[in-house]
Amino acid sequence: MGGTGIRSGRFDRLADRLALLAARRAPVAGGFVAQPEPRSIGTLSRGRQLVEGTVLLAGHLAEIGGGSIWDVAVPDRAFAEEIHGFAWLDDLAALGTREARARAQAWTWDWIARYGAGRGPGWTPDLTGRRIIRWIHHATLLLAARPPSEAEAFYRALSRQAGYLARRWQGAAKGLPRFEALTGLVYAGISLIGMEALADPATEALAAACDADIDAEGGIPSRNPEELLEVLTLLTWSASAMTEAGLTVPQPVQEAIVRIAPALRTLRHADGELARFHGGGRGAEGRLDQALAAAGGRGDKPPVIAMGYARLAGGRTTVIVDAVTPPGGRAAETGHASTAAFELTSGRRPVVVNCGSGLTFGPMWRLAARATECHSVLAMDRVSSSRLYPTGEALEHRAAVTASRMTTGSEGTDLYLAHDGWLRTHGLTASRSLTLSHDGRRLSGVEALTALKAEARKRFEDVMTASAMQAGRFAVRFHLHPDVDATLDMGGAAVSLVLRSGEIWIFRFTGPAELSLDPSAYLEKGRLHPRPSLQIVLRGEARGFETRLGWTLAKAKDTPLAIRDLEAVGPEDPLAE
Repeated sequence: MGGTGIRSGRFDRLADRLALLAARRAPVAGGFVAQPEPRSIGTLSRGRQLVEGTVLLAGHLAEIGGGSIWDVAVPDRAFAEEIHGFAWLDDLAALGTREARARAQAWTWDWIARYGAGRGPGWTPDLTGRRIIRWIHHATLLLAARPPSEAEAFYRALSRQAGYLARRWQGAAKGLPRFEALTGLVYAGISLIGMEALADPATEALAAACDADIDAEGGIPSRNPEELLEVLTLLTWSASAMTEAGLTVPQPVQEAIVRIAPALRTLRHADGELARFHGGGRGAEGRLDQALAAAGGRGDKPPVIAMGYARLAGGRTTVIVDAVTPPGGRAAETGHASTAAFELTSGRRPVVVNCGSGLTFGPMWRLAARATECHSVLAMDRVSSSRLYPTGEALEHRAAVTASRMTTGSEGTDLYLAHDGWLRTHGLTASRSLTLSHDGRRLSGVEALTALKAEARKRFEDVMTASAMQAGRFAVRFHLHPDVDATLDMGGAAVSLVLRSGEIWIFRFTGPAELSLDPSAYLEKGRLHPRPSLQIVLRGEARGFETRLGWTLAKAKDTPLAIRDLEAVGPEDPLAE
């Protein structure tokens, strides 16, 4: 595999150089035929930080004062991708002050001077597509009061990127990177005078990508909800740009938008944010609302299962569960060992969560966050349900779901899942039953570890003997959102959870386990440090062929059916601990 990777890398670098050489000879666009509306939305707080000289990208902080963003020492690949993708332009445009415009213009023309000829890490198909989108979205801001010579340099750099992308979009990995590359190419072909010949091939390629990479239920192979949101966003931007230019939106693009929107509504919690699984966060502020509004179809009832996630809803409560095997292929490099994990949100308040993505918090967190212990689910002691290759970061053994069913009964909605994550290592099949009451005031669960067949029982006995009866240790974890105030109650037999809305939830359990309230971490994209939080932990030992634990998480009896929740949701400062 190593030799193949080296050859592939060499081929890509050679293909990039040839494409850039050809792009340098491309004619320079004479301006805009039609400039799409600036649909990419940033945040005021990040815009202010940039104007003040504080750069926070991919989990790294740099203070540049009045200097250039391009003078920052690049700490890792993720930072390089963030900076060269130009999404920070959205934040400066959101602020919109004279100082923000000056920063945006200075840093853009500095990029043109340093990298516009085809040098630097920003010349990959997906980053080039991302950058073209931002340059076109914010062209009015960038070109305001610029002399003709600088406007010509801007159009030359934009034309060169479009020419490169026309030759190299196929080099983008399937999935989100390819949609970024093709959306950038669609924008260039529709918007730039002299680039019209790019529009038809780009829209045809985008339509083909929709057919190839978006399944019949509107899911994508990575099973990353935030990535699915980004794909829908790009498709709605492309469709709107085509419509504004008087072009027909290809049928596969329209159909893909129609398929994805209901899936995202299934993956959306009661607070309006996405469930955080397989490297995805809750989504950029306002992005989900914008994408779903552009997609239409709001009256359609979302499916109860989408992209392998089951959604239980009752009253003001939502529970979203990872209900299938983790992703394989390229997505196995970022997939999490989260089979049967769930998140619970009550009204506007996340309660039970997964730790999140560690991608921007350094290599240790990147791997740790993928482990089963960083999810709200049962985990054997130091053994994840899905495990990495010894030589890399891709998931080798992926827990296969062996049984699943979802029914609605008199008590509420029931979900049962079983998987083989520890069958090979321990001889045990893990199962989880969840029931959410119709009014959303009670979630009950049953966790089981069972040696089902003779071969599995023999394996379990051998492992227990070899480990002096220590291999059966396990813990069921319920990671809590940082805003949840949790305390042990009833002499250590229960946990009281107080939400900022004023709601009170009580956690109780039955079975052979010890209850504790331990430290945890909430990994939130756009922050410098993980946020400290707590986790409810039930520790036990599997000594026989079947071990069962029951638990409930229910609103206190005196908690009213409806609460007027007026307190701001979440802290504003991304630099906060």
